[in-house]
Amino acid sequence: MKILIADDDTDLCCLLKEFLEQEGMIVQTVPDGLAAIELIKTESFDLLVLDVMMPKLNGFDTLKALKWLSNDLAIIMLTAKGAKLERIAGLEMGADDYIAKPCDPRELIARIRAVGKRTKQAKPSEENIYIDDLIVMKTSRQVLLANKFLDFTSTEYNLLLLLIEKSGLLVSREMLSQHGLGKPLETFERSIDMHVSKLRKKLGVDSQGRKRIKTIRGVGYQYVIYPDEVR
Repeated sequence: MKILIADDDTDLCCLLKEFLEQEGMIVQTVPDGLAAIELIKTESFDLLVLDVMMPKLNGFDTLKALKWLSNDLAIIMLTAKGAKLERIAGLEMGADDYIAKPCDPRELIARIRAVGKRTKQAKPSEENIYIDDLIVMKTSRQVLLANKFLDFTSTEYNLLLLLIEKSGLLVSREMLSQHGLGKPLETFERSIDMHVSKLRKKLGVDSQGRKRIKTIRGVGYQYVIYPDEVR
């Protein structure tokens, strides 16, 4: 995997770079968000480790800008320990995962592998899926709603595809976590709920004003299928 680390903490960058390279990863580091954006414009990376607090351009503004450059770039946010609002904001804006600082390099490696495994397992097939005014194009990993393309992160697309392929059935939070985040569901983990919430906002209701994704409280979610919608 080719990893980019954006953090103004030089010592931390050197430490993480050393650990990741020992695991066979290719690692580059930059000190701020602007440098990360400029590098991503010219080079391809599998994953970005993005600090929130940086000079010139903070992590959130960097994340916003990167959404226009690459939807396939996986992003793990580095947030302050105990900064719950930062973690929620990062997930809402499209981050795939987060880790609190100061971080254990071994935990970061585990999270990078989990996100990477999820990305590699997302192998598209040829057919499209049509439900009402929604088209999921599995080859290009794009989603068309009422003839307009929607902007999804890789994690959001994987979750949506799983829900749609199991339309009408309950999909547990554990299954969604394993499929979408590439890791088992942790106790009190709310990442899946945040991602599903974003999916709901982007999809809205169907052409008849009916909900698309139903919450099965305490268990999981269901993409509601109506007899008149499937083509």
